[in-house]
Amino acid sequence: MRIAFAGFQHETNTFAPAPADYHAFELGGGWPGLSVGPAIFDAIGGANIPAAGFVEAARAQGHELLPTVWCAASPSSRVTVDAFERICAMIVAGIEAAKPLDAVYLDLHGAMSAEAYDDGEGEVIRRVRACIGEHVPLVTSYDLHANTTAAMLEQADVLVAYRTYPHIDMAATGRRTMAVLQRLFDGLPPLHTAWRRIPFLIPTVWQCTDLQPAQGLYAQLEALERGNPELVSLSFTMGFPAADFSECGPVVWAHATSPQAAQQAADALYDAVCAAEMDFQGELLPADAAVQRALQAPAGQPVVIADTQDNPGAGGESDTTGLLRALVDAGATDAALGLMVDPAAASAAHAAGAGATVRLSLGGKSGVPGDTPFEAEFLVESLSDGRFDAFGPYYGGFHMDLGPSACLRLGGVRIVLASHKAQLADQAMFRYVGIEPTRERILVVKSTLHFRADFAPIAQDILFSAVPGPIAMDPTEMDWRHLDPAIRMFPGGPTFAAFRASRTA
Repeated sequence: MRIAFAGFQHETNTFAPAPADYHAFELGGGWPGLSVGPAIFDAIGGANIPAAGFVEAARAQGHELLPTVWCAASPSSRVTVDAFERICAMIVAGIEAAKPLDAVYLDLHGAMSAEAYDDGEGEVIRRVRACIGEHVPLVTSYDLHANTTAAMLEQADVLVAYRTYPHIDMAATGRRTMAVLQRLFDGLPPLHTAWRRIPFLIPTVWQCTDLQPAQGLYAQLEALERGNPELVSLSFTMGFPAADFSECGPVVWAHATSPQAAQQAADALYDAVCAAEMDFQGELLPADAAVQRALQAPAGQPVVIADTQDNPGAGGESDTTGLLRALVDAGATDAALGLMVDPAAASAAHAAGAGATVRLSLGGKSGVPGDTPFEAEFLVESLSDGRFDAFGPYYGGFHMDLGPSACLRLGGVRIVLASHKAQLADQAMFRYVGIEPTRERILVVKSTLHFRADFAPIAQDILFSAVPGPIAMDPTEMDWRHLDPAIRMFPGGPTFAAFRASRTA
């Protein structure tokens, strides 16, 4: 069978300071830069990327694969009109040129908003559907953080979502998507879809599938899927609660060979998620409290502190200084922080050279209220070109390019300084500048949860800190305008309508 495929991934934080332009997709933001045609195979080959898993599974079945475009950009504010239109045009043109086709696969995120379209993926799918017509199967894969919309569900034949956060099953999700498509090729009866919208937002920091309640909910999802031969696929996206539009939030959906089976499965999973509502919560510590607790831990394995609100994987700029100040003020030793992304500071460190002392105004340049640059004399311990391979469970062997980088030292604190954004989710992102993470007493990572996949095995404790940053873990701290009035702002919280009324009273 002839299968055309494309990838267009962006997680949009509409409250973030900087948009995603075309150049951001060329850079990739920790993922392969924009690739076109057969070059896609080399760009994604072997990586933990849905399209890579799909390609592997499709080739095993002997299908002909016709690559068009694959691209991703670091999470940020909305995708610019120029970037969205250029990339969509390339995808549609590639699919048109590949006709005739037996199917199309799209590797999407599910939480992309463009300057002209709140539901970016819905618009991409609409254009692809218009190109291929109603009868060519269109299958899609999504991030667990997708804000899944009615347009996505209505216009695609199959939607399959990740089941892990940290996302270690991205390539596996691509393989599962191909498995459903293969069943369609083999004569599976037409699929019926049923879906339910969860009535509350789930802060990303409490979505971890290694912990309850998410762990148990996804186990139940898989049990439901195994227990009914009519049920072909079941998904639960917990949503990305930083996108100010009416369909932001969690969704469950089911594909089955009968409408009754689809509805029963969707209802069962919906009921389970709603019953677990109050279990989606935990402790967020201020910077000083997080550092003090880490300092009180016994010697041995590191204590990891997550700088949850400056995660470049969710739209942060990876440059806030709150936790750096807390480490220095506490006189912490054997402590390391990464990534601090500041191209000007990295350039100055390279100009000074390894072993030099250089005065820097470090970070604090993204305009976050309550955050300022950290000014000090830093020792440049080492320099790097920023190129290395990350082999942890999340990045899965991806070749990183963080641009000119350095290890800075201030007292007992070392800082990984980089020029390009990427979420610190791999131990290699310390090692590439000469820091051995297993030997540190405290590790501060600019990540919300993805770091757990590689750091939990070496950590004696993991703490979550809420320091001023662009990704508020408390949704009530963001200036929402367009949420569904009926959705609860957090588990057990007020509806958006009630919250908005309380703020204007």
